[in-house]
Amino acid sequence: MLTVKRRNHGRSKKGRGHVKFIRCDNCSQACPKDKAIKRFQISKMVEAAAERDMAEATVYEGYVIPRLYIKRQYCVGCAIHLKMVRVRSRIGRRDRAPPPRRFNKVST
Repeated sequence: MLTVKRRNHGRSKKGRGHVKFIRCDNCSQACPKDKAIKRFQISKMVEAAAERDMAEATVYEGYVIPRLYIKRQYCVGCAIHLKMVRVRSRIGRRDRAPPPRRFNKVST
C-alpha cells in the first residue's frame, strides 16, 4: 500500500477519469480544474468619489450600483504564496472543518 498525504489526493475528482485544465490567473501554469484554488474577487464597478457624484445626480432614490464578481483560479503554489491557503501539519490536514469566516464590512 502506498503512503497517502491527503485523503482526496489534493483533488475533488472522485469518479471522473480526467478533468480539463485551467490556467492560473497569477502565473498561467496549467492546473487541473478540480485541484485549482478558486476565490471570488468582489469589487465595486465605480470608485467611491464617482459613486458619490452619481448618487447626487441620479433621480432614483437608494439605487445601489452593482458589484463585479470575478472568479479567480490559482494553482496551489500561487495560492500558498498569496496566503489564500496555508501549509498544515500532518494532524492539521485531517481537520476537514472550514476555517472561521471573516466578514469584511463593505461600505454601501
